[in-house]
Amino acid sequence: MDCRPGCAACCTAPSISSAMPGLPQGKPAGLPCPHLDAALRCRLFGRPERPPVCTSLKPSREMCGSERSHAMRWLGHLERATAP
Repeated sequence: MDCRPGCAACCTAPSISSAMPGLPQGKPAGLPCPHLDAALRCRLFGRPERPPVCTSLKPSREMCGSERSHAMRWLGHLERATAP
C-alpha cells in the first residue's frame, strides 16, 4: 500500500522520541512534523536525518483505512496504548 496523498496522519498523530533536525527532543503527539511540506510530504524522506521510527512505519489498510480521520484515530489509539 502507498501513502495517501495529503494525509500525513503518521507525521502528526504519534509522538517521535528520536531527535531530528530542529527537534532535538523529538516531536509530541498531535503536533504536525515541521518537516512536512505544503503538500504534507516529508522533506526528510530518504535522508539519513529521518528518524528510524518514521522509516519503519509502513502504510497498511488497518492503520490508514479509507481516509485520514481513520488513520488519525488508529494512530492516536496506538499512541495512548503505548504511552509510559
